Amino acid sequence: MEDDAVCADSSVLSDGGEAVAVGEEASEITPDEVCVLIPTLEEAATIGDVIEGFRDEGYENVVVVDGDSTDDTREIAREHGAEVFVQSGTGKGQAVRETLEYVTVPYVLMLDGDGTYEPADADKMIEPLSRGYEHVIGNRFADMDDDAMRTLNGFGNRMINRAFGFVHGANYEDILSGYRAFTVDSFERLSLDSDGFTIETELAVECVKHGIETTVVPISYRARPDESETNLHPVRDGGTILLALYSLAKTNNPLFYFGSLGISGIIAGALIAMYVLWEWVQFHQSHEVMAVVSAAAIILGVQLLMFGVLSDMLVTLHREQRRRLERIAREARDE
Repeated sequence: MEDDAVCADSSVLSDGGEAVAVGEEASEITPDEVCVLIPTLEEAATIGDVIEGFRDEGYENVVVVDGDSTDDTREIAREHGAEVFVQSGTGKGQAVRETLEYVTVPYVLMLDGDGTYEPADADKMIEPLSRGYEHVIGNRFADMDDDAMRTLNGFGNRMINRAFGFVHGANYEDILSGYRAFTVDSFERLSLDSDGFTIETELAVECVKHGIETTVVPISYRARPDESETNLHPVRDGGTILLALYSLAKTNNPLFYFGSLGISGIIAGALIAMYVLWEWVQFHQSHEVMAVVSAAAIILGVQLLMFGVLSDMLVTLHREQRRRLERIAREARDE
């Protein structure tokens, strides 16, 4: 990166900015305690207006981390008073992880630089953090322009949200929203590996996995300006996100992950066994090899199902132990 500090502020909390328990009274978070983080790639048409919008709302600590755009994104961002960095790797996820290493204020407000999110919603996004929440997701479907999302994209988003709720057991309403507010402390507790646009999906899964206090607030979502082009591909990217949801279940919901594989194996073995039996009864033809394959598939399926149950028990125990340790640590700091 080009500089060695991001959103430095003399009012950083000595305890790392950890919020109080949800529901307790807390002091209002000032804009100086917030870093507005905007990952960009070829956003010259919109980035200036986005930065000015946040400055008008009182948020002066604006950081643009650029994925080596070939247009004037970085120059325009600097002209409008933002700190600008060029990420060392590629992808939105890598940009966010790299930049968070340099943030020295306790809170981060993250959004895309394409002009679809409203700076006027900033206070609404930050407010739950003052009440003890650690992660806030902006729900785009609460107030969305009619032409802000194509029909295929809208259908895909809703399908992915339902899949997330089914697989990971939480209803975050809009897990693909790019408008997020979170504490730096909670971000550091997450295990993030995504380099690309699946960072939002991974953030949602990790919040469930680590018990991060998360809430959803309604926001406005506007149509992308005509001069700004999207970097997303609905079918390909949607498939990648669904695959990420399934693969992340391995550590967050192992019963579903290994159980689905196990049940698939049992069903496949049973179907083969039914075919072998039918051939034997009707035509007195034996299929020894297929019978062996059927038995192997059923046995493997049962083993995977049992492994999923055991893994789920271990994950549950680990979560309980981690929460106890975190509670003890909080109590020690309070004392």
